[in-house]
Parts: sequence; structure tokens; C-alpha cells
Amino acid sequence: MNSTYLSRGDYWFSLLADGARKRQGQCASVNVADGILNQGPVRYIAVVPDAANHYPRAARGEVGLLEGWTLAEVVDEAVREDKDNAVKRAIVAVVDVPSQAYGRREEAFGIHQALAGAAAAYAQARLAGHPVIALIVGKAMSGAFLAHGYQANEMIAFNDPAVMVHAMGKESAARITLRSVEALEKLARTIPPMAYDIKNYATLGLLAQLMDIRDADKAGDDELAQVRAALCQAINRARERGTGLGHRQGAENRHSSSLVRERMRQEW
Repeated sequence: MNSTYLSRGDYWFSLLADGARKRQGQCASVNVADGILNQGPVRYIAVVPDAANHYPRAARGEVGLLEGWTLAEVVDEAVREDKDNAVKRAIVAVVDVPSQAYGRREEAFGIHQALAGAAAAYAQARLAGHPVIALIVGKAMSGAFLAHGYQANEMIAFNDPAVMVHAMGKESAARITLRSVEALEKLARTIPPMAYDIKNYATLGLLAQLMDIRDADKAGDDELAQVRAALCQAINRARERGTGLGHRQGAENRHSSSLVRERMRQEW
């Protein structure tokens, strides 16, 4: 990946959206493009760094106030525009988000509402029949991932050391748990939900595919074709399965979660 691109998310958005019609008018930190994938309509969305962001806490690709509301806007727009269409366009969230944007102004102006609006828009799109696919190419951290990607029908992640999923960064988690980063990493080796690496995350059953890419930062035609094929397969599965997310419960490391859900259904 050369310096032309702002982040790995920006890089993969550019590759996938090559030849697509770029949406204009939204904030600079959210990229949107409409194109065709496997003869079907698709909207690509990515959150990217913006050094001139009005909110400095969101300058490095974090999801903040502008990003949350903009994600909600562009996803909701697709739902409204496709309301009467027999085939709803797929929505591909290219995920490389290091965090939500922590800051006093963000908290005061309601970042929780902005991120909730984005998550709700993705959920509504899925429930309206839009296949929503998350392609995790970098970090998927904190509330940023909840707002951009986690509501997808299917999630695909690169099997790459730079790809990680967690509720918070290592330093923050270490402070919260009163441990050193080294102690936290040691503990994570025995407790998969505490780990940061994507292989441990895959054991939780939330990924549809853990994809081996030769070089995620320097993709050739073969790698791009591989990713597009995986997206096509995920879109087809999403159309066949419908709007639910029950398929995420099957992994061995989700056994307790599945058991709790089953007993709650029995009680209710």
C-alpha cells in the first residue's frame, strides 16, 4: 500500500469501488460508491482518516459524530431509494476503524446517538432485504465496529496480523483490568473473547469467512478477484438465509450463549 491511500480501509475501498459512481457531498471521512458486483447493484462504504476533520478526535479514521450520522444517512438513503425495487442493492461495509472518537465534545454532543443511528440504519437495511456484508481489512474496534460492520448479515475478515477485533485497545483494557499489557496478552491466550487477533475472534463463530490474502497491503488482480468472489458468495448466502443472524450462534465457543438464549426462549 503506497502513501496515496489514507489507510488500509481507504485502499480496499478504492480497489473495490474502481469504476463505481462515487457519492459526493458527505463528510470527507466517509467514502461511498455505487457499482455493480456479479451483475447486481452494490453500495460500498468506508470510514477513512481525515486530518482536517472538524473533530480532531476523529482525524485518524475513528467513528465520531460526523461519521456516525453520515453512515446512517447513506445507508438509509439506499433503503429509501430501493424501497420499491424487487432486488435490493447489497451494502458492503469496508471496515478499518481503530476506535470510536473519544472526547468531551463528542460526549456532550451525543456520540452515543450518532453511533446508535448508524447501527440502527445498518440493521434496518438488513431487515429490509439488503444483503449487508462487512469486509474487515484492518482494525474493528470498540463502538466504531458496532456502528460500522457489526450489524452485517455476514462478516469476512482477512487472516492478517494487522486485523483485530475487540471492545477496546490493549492499553485501555489493561488499565480497566488493572493489569499490564503483557499480563493481558498472556491471559488472552487462554480466553478467546479477550484476545485481539482475528484467529481467536473466528472461534466465536461470528465470521462467515477468514480469508487468506497473499498481501493485504499490495493486492494484485488475483487477490482482488478473490475478495470480490467472496463478497459475491456472501451476498448470495445473505439473500438465501434472509434477515436473521441466528447462524452466528453455532461455534463451540458460543455454546453458553446459545444455551442462555434457548432457556430464555423457553421461559418466554
